[in-house]
Amino acid sequence: MATPWRWAAAALLLIVWAALPPVRGFSLPLQRPADCGGHRYFDISRLACAPCGAHQRPSAGGSSCVCQPGYRMVSSNGGSSVVCEKCPENMTGVTQDGWNCITCPKGLTSEGTCKCPNNEILVERSIDGILLDEAFCLHCNGSEQSFSASDASGNRCVRCEQTFINASKSCDCSSPNILTGGLCFSAGENLPPKGVATVRFAQLGITLTSAWFLKNLQSSASACWLYSNLTACQALGNMCVMNVNSLSYSSTDACGLFQYIYVNTARLGIAHSVAFWRHNLPWLYYGDRPGLASQVLEANNVPTVFSFKGTDKDVKLQFIAASFDAAGNFLKWQSLEGGILQLCPDTQTKLNAAYAFGTTYQQSCKISVSKILLDFANPIFYDLFLEYNGDNGQQYLWDVPVLNLNLQYSEMFVNQGSNMNSWLLTRRFFLVDALSGKENDLEKLPKVLRIASKITISIRLASHNQRGTIYPPLLTIAYTDVLVENPETQSVMVSFSVSYEMNQSEAQVQTDITLGVLGGLAVLWSLLKTAGWKRRTGSSIIDLQTVLKFLLFYAGDLANVFFIITVGTGIYWLVFFKGQQFVSVLLPLPSQEEDFVTYIACAFSLKALQFLQLLVSQLTVDIFFIDWERPKSRVVKGVEGEGVIKSAAAPVSIWRTYFVANEWNEIQTVRKINPLFQVFAVLFFLEVVGFSNLALMDSSSSLARSSESYIAPWSRILRFGVSAAVWLAVAGLQIIFFSVCYERFVEDKISQFVDLCCVSNISVFLLSHSCFGYYIHGRSVHGHADTNMEEMNRNLKREAENLCSQRGLLPNTDGQTFQMSISRKMRLHYDRIHETLTRRRGPARLLDSSVNTFEQSTRAYNTMNKFLSSFINHAHKEMDYVVKDKLLFERILGMEFMEPIEKSLFYSDEGQSFSDVLYYGNETTLLIFDILFFSIVDLASQSFVLAAILTYLQQEMTSCLCICREPSNMLFGRQNTELL
Repeated sequence: MATPWRWAAAALLLIVWAALPPVRGFSLPLQRPADCGGHRYFDISRLACAPCGAHQRPSAGGSSCVCQPGYRMVSSNGGSSVVCEKCPENMTGVTQDGWNCITCPKGLTSEGTCKCPNNEILVERSIDGILLDEAFCLHCNGSEQSFSASDASGNRCVRCEQTFINASKSCDCSSPNILTGGLCFSAGENLPPKGVATVRFAQLGITLTSAWFLKNLQSSASACWLYSNLTACQALGNMCVMNVNSLSYSSTDACGLFQYIYVNTARLGIAHSVAFWRHNLPWLYYGDRPGLASQVLEANNVPTVFSFKGTDKDVKLQFIAASFDAAGNFLKWQSLEGGILQLCPDTQTKLNAAYAFGTTYQQSCKISVSKILLDFANPIFYDLFLEYNGDNGQQYLWDVPVLNLNLQYSEMFVNQGSNMNSWLLTRRFFLVDALSGKENDLEKLPKVLRIASKITISIRLASHNQRGTIYPPLLTIAYTDVLVENPETQSVMVSFSVSYEMNQSEAQVQTDITLGVLGGLAVLWSLLKTAGWKRRTGSSIIDLQTVLKFLLFYAGDLANVFFIITVGTGIYWLVFFKGQQFVSVLLPLPSQEEDFVTYIACAFSLKALQFLQLLVSQLTVDIFFIDWERPKSRVVKGVEGEGVIKSAAAPVSIWRTYFVANEWNEIQTVRKINPLFQVFAVLFFLEVVGFSNLALMDSSSSLARSSESYIAPWSRILRFGVSAAVWLAVAGLQIIFFSVCYERFVEDKISQFVDLCCVSNISVFLLSHSCFGYYIHGRSVHGHADTNMEEMNRNLKREAENLCSQRGLLPNTDGQTFQMSISRKMRLHYDRIHETLTRRRGPARLLDSSVNTFEQSTRAYNTMNKFLSSFINHAHKEMDYVVKDKLLFERILGMEFMEPIEKSLFYSDEGQSFSDVLYYGNETTLLIFDILFFSIVDLASQSFVLAAILTYLQQEMTSCLCICREPSNMLFGRQNTELL
């Protein structure tokens, strides 16, 4: 029976729910307790300001109302639920709890309660709690035996401060005794000079009187000077640190008083055999004059050994700090792990990564001033040490000096220069000082806030043969002064970093020596290239063109030198830094990488110049396709306009020549590597496999990194070394596969082009220089190639069965490719014919208007074809040639020793070096240019993906330029289609 009722209830609920208005978001104005003013309180239930009732005012906390002076509370339930009643005329005061009216014989406070003079306490009730009609003030007995005075709240009598007793044998510090900072000093004592309670904020140009200094400076200095009071001495030292340790011997500010006491207490001796650490005083300075920094930082190394792989203490920097509050009380020893010095919030793992030895750490963020004031209301001061284990297992501490960039010595910022000998090192520091910037009231917000905006811990490897030892770490700190106006809207950029360095002078010297030696060899090699170029151009005069050509050759060779040095440097640091266990090398700092980046930029610029020269040379090569095909028969045709029928030789098809020219155009950009595969493979290894993680400035050689672990900044040297190594490895594997497998078993486009020329009965005459070039002998051994498929198949079969002569230029040889060194006479004859071919592209006034331009080109082409074919057939005895082999040194140096004076020289070329005018023969230049282009983009953008995309686009654009260009010097190709 219950089930139907349940279904009915559910249906009713659904109906009610459907009738409700749709749920929407709500907004409310943001109000804070400080916004409520003097007549409203902050209602914590409504999170908004509300008015107080009659005769009421906001409480000190601002979250409720209290009665105004002269009124007592009748009832109070918090907030504005307060009922006040005016006190009678004869009882104008109110008890401290606010519930009763009372007569106050010695006046009222601003709050309406009774007040008492110093050393007197207020009594409102009897011992059994009965309220008195009239309050009275009870004097604390300050005489001998009692020595009592009222406490800070005025509610109890307590023993007065010892200095009162010492000075006056009572709790009264009357004249001529001196009362300062709550302490009493006898006028007859030798007090330190009167201190100046000012704090200078140099960045803002402000010097203000600090309420904290005004209250405690003189008393701390006097107690430290007279009684060697440990807490007072620490408090004085802290006030000096709040003045950023600035020294001026003409001033009696906090640091001046500290130095006065330090100098005049030599009788007390020193602590822990440290000459700068006086007994009873904090250790603030490494000497009171600049110049000792080099001795402190480089004279001795920390007596422990660090490694990248080992126990926890070997691979971590164990920093420990002694912490003090502003009053000079020792708080505790605390490890820096957990983000003690890191103002930016982060996970525990990432914060602690700062102290893993060898990990370059960088952290920065922007923090609001309101949060800083909330989290660091009271400054904490630190003395930093490095903890290590001695040979006997005892734990020892090594002091960590501080380089305070804000410190002034005689009004000069001595620590902001790079000259170590001018530095003044200190010991104690703080993170945030919101105390010294308070002018009048210590309970109010400071006028100026001083924040450690930049902290850097520098670790320097000791420059001797003992591996894994370091010099004392150096903590560099820079403070930012903030004028507090609106804490909620103001913010400060802060950073924390740990850097590692070593003396790079030896590596720099070795690099300079290598650069000098290889640069000198590059000069010699460029001179040889220039000499070979002069021989090939047929000129013996050293002119401006020769000098420019030498500079172009030298640019390419010097680019190779820079490339070798940078790749070698990058791989060296990659292998030796990441692979070491006991530390012997550390990465160069970013500032020390500038020379390396300059070398890469020089290599890229010079290689780009060489690459442009390569493109220009491809655009200016003279190519002529010699057609050996002859007419098979004669045809009968009528002569237009004459009505006469004549017989003529049958025309030879031009399509074979077009086909060979097209194939030549296609192999222009054939390379030994596949650019698209190269880019994707490099990206795969860098980004997917994780080789890019090897470029991080940490000691880990792992390829995989957890998302929760700290990611160190990139090293530009390692980044270049990793990318160049991966690029070279992938390219090397591609070239080996291409040469060993692909060209042998799939296709060899260069050899196929030579075969195509032979099958097409077309030879290629190519001049890369005025008197030098390449010849591909494509004359068919069958006499003709313009035939049907059946006959062509029969000819190829005969050739395969050795039933015909061989394809070579010389009888009974297979050599089809040659290097040519032509005589001057042959070149002049070639130019005369070539001039008629190119004249039609000249100015109209130079063209023969009586003859059709097309006919001129056709005649010139036929003349050139006939001349070159007859030249190959030795028909011109005055312009003949001989075939010979190159000498070994000629092959090595890439030049010809013999000059073709009477006869041209054809050098057998089994290596098909005509590919030198193609991409195929310049793979090294292209590969280096691609690597440098990729690296330049990556170093600028810090993105391997963007570098890969732009590198591929660059490859495609330059390839398109070579293939899609107008071949102005291809004597038979696209332009000669006009012949038809």
